[in-house]
Amino acid sequence: MNEVLFLGENEYPKLFKNDPNEITNAIQFKFENENENENEKQIKQISSGSFSTIFLFENGKAIEYLNREDPNQNPHKIQIENIQKVTVGWQNEAILTIEGNVFAKGKDINPNNPKEFINISSLIEDTNDRTVQDIVSGYNSIYLLTSNQNAYGIGSNRSDQLGVDSKILKETEKPILMMKNVSKVFSGNTSNRVFLLNSNQELFGSGYNQWGQLGLGKSRKEAKIQELTQIQNIPKGKIIDIKGGNIHSIMLIEEEDENENPKRKLYSCGSAISNGLGKKFGEDTYEFTELKSPLFRDDNIIEIDIGFLHTLILTYKRKLIGFGGSMSGQLGNGKTSPNVFKPIEIELPELSFDRFNYHICIGANKSFLYYSPSLSFSNLEEDLRKLFQRKEFCDISFKTKNGEIIEAHKLILKYRLNQNQNQIEKLKEIISKKSIKESNQIFEMIYSNKITNPILYSEIKEIINSNEKIEETMKRIYLNENEKDFIIERKEKQYKFPKLILIMRSELYRGMFLSVTNDTSNKVTDYSELSNKSFEIFEYWIYSNQIKEDIQITQEIINEIKIGIDYFQLNQTYPNLFDLLIMEFNNQKNKAFEEQLKSSPELSILFDLLMKLAYN
Repeated sequence: MNEVLFLGENEYPKLFKNDPNEITNAIQFKFENENENENEKQIKQISSGSFSTIFLFENGKAIEYLNREDPNQNPHKIQIENIQKVTVGWQNEAILTIEGNVFAKGKDINPNNPKEFINISSLIEDTNDRTVQDIVSGYNSIYLLTSNQNAYGIGSNRSDQLGVDSKILKETEKPILMMKNVSKVFSGNTSNRVFLLNSNQELFGSGYNQWGQLGLGKSRKEAKIQELTQIQNIPKGKIIDIKGGNIHSIMLIEEEDENENPKRKLYSCGSAISNGLGKKFGEDTYEFTELKSPLFRDDNIIEIDIGFLHTLILTYKRKLIGFGGSMSGQLGNGKTSPNVFKPIEIELPELSFDRFNYHICIGANKSFLYYSPSLSFSNLEEDLRKLFQRKEFCDISFKTKNGEIIEAHKLILKYRLNQNQNQIEKLKEIISKKSIKESNQIFEMIYSNKITNPILYSEIKEIINSNEKIEETMKRIYLNENEKDFIIERKEKQYKFPKLILIMRSELYRGMFLSVTNDTSNKVTDYSELSNKSFEIFEYWIYSNQIKEDIQITQEIINEIKIGIDYFQLNQTYPNLFDLLIMEFNNQKNKAFEEQLKSSPELSILFDLLMKLAYN
């Protein structure tokens, strides 16, 4: 089920046909083309710029709403399959496919036909560097990060945002290599600058810098930075994200507090004219300086995003916080106003789903909050896809029409097919009539539950449990003791796991089970560092990437889990097990404190007074 809330400018494109051009209170977005049944597909991602917005669905398909050149304002289905990510800039769009290809359009990308998508990854000169793993849009530029960890830029370079002097190169229709050994690329849909983080965690930037929005300090207060320049004096900690608006930048840093708990902080630089920095008018900042607010002081930040002049923050407690320009009502305070000086909490209608699974997206002057479980939790689906490629522990064989053998994992097939003894036999019959290529596509669709070949899918849809998500499959395996063939033996209790699941989730057991020593034992003896309660948290997370409901988190459990994560070498995603525990621990403490405030009016008044003093 989709849940998308919208605020702000309702034109260029007009997303709501019969509503005003400015929507100042969050309302539910509904898709107009009911005939295509797009509203029945789960949202995976939204990306929005100034003149277009793209909605990506879990089935790898996308639709776009275009600018006023489309008088009917109907969404258009993008004719590209297997889409993994979309990104929209000011007047450009880019699409990354599962195969690592990038298709893009825009006047600075394809000036001869700006409305047509072209494969820009195929234009990279080094033919061995054409597989792309991430894409980011700038104002009129697109940045590519390849699987070889090289960053490329294409499009406009009028503000030196490609790391090249614009007097030499104003724009490029082919991707140019900007830097090697890059781990992350950051920009923004209204940003004429770029930030590159290298493998040594050093940050570089180039582009528009008239108000110091590259964070280089007063000594580098130049209108443009012509080549990639290292940014000194950045805050300590892990850089999670950097987003650039028109005249300001926001950085999200993850640090550890005195108890070694992860805490995320905001830092900003640039002009405070529109208060996108969340500070007082005129408090321009030329280096990244911390942005504080009681609204997120005792909360943890999940995501940030920036539009032309406004900033949004999404927190663990499901608060949506905003500040900056709100000329189109994009900060949801019920009115249009040039500036919102201090961070405010945006009032939202009742949300339907798990707080971890919401995300934010900002267009130039619009804001979205949307539900998307696939982005926030695990890579279980990707783990299953990878598992299909691994031949170790395969225990069932299928023969193609040409006699080639495909091996698979019976445990996974059993839980991905409908619960019927004959389904595997039916699958064998289908595979016996297919080529090796078609057979591989069929198995990938079964493992991932994604339709990548509609013709082949039509032949297997009757035997696939297509309504069940990966997490649900894994939980059913978790509940079935008969499918578990490996025992972790403890003093008080035995814990059983399927070896396949441990291979997917733990580097320790992957190494153990795939070792050339061919150890045939099915037990490992007591790991006593974890209490039974901590081990049960670990066990449930292995299958679901979630914390069991109604479990009381303590500091002792957190300390044990931290040791256990290192010992078991768990595959990490964000939020990972440790992050989830910390967030839930803080949430439980806050709930207890709120209950205490409710029971004591005097304490509540004192607390409000202290908050006002701290804020001022």
